[in-house]
Amino acid sequence: MSKIPGRLITYCSNIHPGDSWAETFTALQQHVPAVKAAVSPERPFPIGLRLSQRAAVELTTGEDRRFTDWLRENDCFVPTVNGFPYGSFHGQRVKEQVYLPDWRRPERAAYTIRLADLLAGWLPEGMTGSISTVPIGLKGNFSDQDLTAVRQQLVAVLSHLQALRRDRGAPIVLALEPEPGCLLETTDEVCEFFAALNLPPDLRDLIGVCYDCCHQAVEFETPAASLARLADAGIRVAKVQVSSALRLLAPTPAALKPFDEPCYLHQVVVRSRNGDLSRYLDLPEAVARHPLAAGDEWRCHFHVPIFVAAAGEHGTTRSFIEEILPLLPPALLLEVETYTWEVLPPELRSGSVPASIIRELHWLEAQLDAPHGRP
Repeated sequence: MSKIPGRLITYCSNIHPGDSWAETFTALQQHVPAVKAAVSPERPFPIGLRLSQRAAVELTTGEDRRFTDWLRENDCFVPTVNGFPYGSFHGQRVKEQVYLPDWRRPERAAYTIRLADLLAGWLPEGMTGSISTVPIGLKGNFSDQDLTAVRQQLVAVLSHLQALRRDRGAPIVLALEPEPGCLLETTDEVCEFFAALNLPPDLRDLIGVCYDCCHQAVEFETPAASLARLADAGIRVAKVQVSSALRLLAPTPAALKPFDEPCYLHQVVVRSRNGDLSRYLDLPEAVARHPLAAGDEWRCHFHVPIFVAAAGEHGTTRSFIEEILPLLPPALLLEVETYTWEVLPPELRSGSVPASIIRELHWLEAQLDAPHGRP
């Protein structure tokens, strides 16, 4: 492998359907070489790998060796794994099931430990890896006893990560990914949760957050204030998912209808003209319960291509990305995540899947290279 680039930019492979390891590997072989040739022809290309629990189990020693050989032959490496969706993620109803098993369950811990063992074998020497994961679980059904179980599962995983760092020289950070409607939703809730965890000092640097721009934009947070709050609380940003949300001003039912699809959960936050925020777990609930009033701004957890500023009457939160990029350290991994390709309305699709991925990565690189971008 040639020299690892200092600036790590990739996309999350959860855009490609596939639950088994065979399907996952086939998708990588089909799409990654073309993307790399377009955006990183002379440098190793980082793969943001999504592995389901099934794929992680099916990735036997022999398959792992075959994958490692393929990485080397194609001048690629794996710095991060998306361990958020445990099961199937395309072609069927996902909705609330995407958070299960949540962090109360030992199955979540066992799955994450398996991912860590695999990632430890792929990480280039001297690089810190990350595993993004569920923001504990959906809000509203966690008791104090449940939170004790959550802490036990997290400590078990972090202790395993500590052993991997000590015994294999593979530092890996568990990255909780805040998301609307979940126990970890706002930046303030993240800080409160980390404080309540009260982890021993030797485990604290092994847990952080996966900062998803779409999610925090839906919450009407501002990048500078959010990042400053995390820094003040001593919470590590392990990676940033560069993503954009749907944004509409006083939308009509007709404008919202194309985004009401049955696969994914599309949480909505509405800011009224007086600044009050109203939160809904899914778009149909928001349409049914929230009056469509002039002066309201709707933001919906529907990932749209990051190069799109607007499409007709549909706006996006692309400006959030533009604001946050100059605030990020140059070595931080940036992972474009637009997994909704199959359910995007036609006007928001652009060419083939690889062509759209390449366009997103080129757009991101251009933003970083612009005078207002980060160094």
